[in-house]
Amino acid sequence: MEILLVTARPRVLTDFTAALAAGGAHVTIAPDAATALESAAAGHPVLCVADENLPDLEPFTLVARLMQQNAMIFTAVVSGLSEADFHEAGEGLGILKRLPPNPDAAAAKDLLATLAAVA
Repeated sequence: MEILLVTARPRVLTDFTAALAAGGAHVTIAPDAATALESAAAGHPVLCVADENLPDLEPFTLVARLMQQNAMIFTAVVSGLSEADFHEAGEGLGILKRLPPNPDAAAAKDLLATLAAVA
C-alpha cells in the first residue's frame, strides 16, 4: 500500500513514518504540496497525509486539489485545530482522519486501522 506523506518536517515524524512502514505501507515523503501533487499524479497512493504548515499550500487546499486530481485517494490531515474548527475547515472534502500536531507510532497504527476499515 502506497502512502504519500506531505511534510516539511520529516525528522519530527520519524516514529509515525516508521510505524506506517511497519504496518505494511510504502511511504513516500513529499516536502511540499507541489511535489505531492506531482507524486500523486505519477503514482497510485492509497492515502495522502498532509501536514499542517506546508511551505506552499494550506493542507485543506492540497486535499481539495488532490480530490480534483483523483477522488479515490484517501486523505488525512495533521492539524492542531479543534475538532469543530477542523470540521468547518475540511467540510465537504471527505477527509478520513484528523491527526494530532505531532503524530506518533500510535497515531500511525490508528490511521492504518481506520484505513483498513474503509478500504
